[in-house]
Amino acid sequence: MNQYNTLMEDLTKRLQDLRANIDDAIRRLDIAADEATIINLTTQTQQPDFWNDPDSAAHISQQLAALNKHVESWRSLQADVTGALELLELADNDEAESLRADLESTYETARADYAAREFELKLSGPHDRSSAIIELHAGTGGTDAQDWTEMLERMYLRYAEKGGYSTEILSSSQGEEAGLKSATIEVNGPYAYGKLKGEAGVHRLVRLSPFNSDNLRQTSFALVEILPQIDNQTTIQIDPKDLRIDVYRAGGHGGQSVNTTDSAVRITHIPTGTVVAIQNERSQLQNKEKAMAILTSRLLALMEAEQKAELGELRAGERAAEWGQQIRNYVLHPYTKVKDTRTGHETGDAAAVLNGEIGPFIDAYLSSQISSSNNG
Repeated sequence: MNQYNTLMEDLTKRLQDLRANIDDAIRRLDIAADEATIINLTTQTQQPDFWNDPDSAAHISQQLAALNKHVESWRSLQADVTGALELLELADNDEAESLRADLESTYETARADYAAREFELKLSGPHDRSSAIIELHAGTGGTDAQDWTEMLERMYLRYAEKGGYSTEILSSSQGEEAGLKSATIEVNGPYAYGKLKGEAGVHRLVRLSPFNSDNLRQTSFALVEILPQIDNQTTIQIDPKDLRIDVYRAGGHGGQSVNTTDSAVRITHIPTGTVVAIQNERSQLQNKEKAMAILTSRLLALMEAEQKAELGELRAGERAAEWGQQIRNYVLHPYTKVKDTRTGHETGDAAAVLNGEIGPFIDAYLSSQISSSNNG
């Protein structure tokens, strides 16, 4: 009897501690604010003119679905643990004993689910919950670097797919022989920016080149930039006089036109020299709206970087990426290894990483930032 009581008290204590952790996470993540946003967005979807702007409606619907999934995952976890505790409190000794195996299973499942979601508590930056924009640029290495840039594009698209994020390639510039000179990808879903922000920097590839007859080992570089998607463009006031807007016809592979009208848009912010080009198959107006949103994000990131520099708050990991200052090395020859130069995290399964398995690198970076913050 004493042993039985001890087992049940231990199970109760573990469930209570887990519920306390879940309740604290829900408070810190401000799930209540997400629920208020869901009500607001749901009201918008019920308006008779909601689908008059299909792109805006699709974006809102996508945002609503992602928020519903996010909130439901936490509320469901909370309900499972609360329900298990209520069963224990209501059951007599015999009933509790018969339920113990099921309740132990509930606890283990909930504990694992909480551990998998705990990463969200690491993401407390002002834009960490936002969707993300990935910009890729081929560096030194000629055709190999352009091919490497396309490999990185695939890596991030696969990562997003496996993580349940939706993606859209907003623009891309094809290489002369192969690969990409540059590409811009939109990644939509909660915490996309918070997870991906540590990917910003120079990525270095070492392999046997498939583009020379001697099959020599080649080192290539590509720059990855990560921006948050800023929905509220009033965050920054942009003077229209500071903008130069060019429209042109988007080109596909081999210079072939993918549009019959001049729908592609390039916006230059003259004071900073910041350029954003969108050349997918949207209308000119839609491309302009998307380019302005990305320009806002870039200018906000620039402003925040300048503020940090003024306050002396720039850490080594936050410096602007420079060629030769790679954050990660991908070696495919003479051995296979991917190693992050900031955290030391590495793996010998380079093929898996290039197929989108970058979660461990992301987790290692986020953990290192928390450690750095605590030590600082």
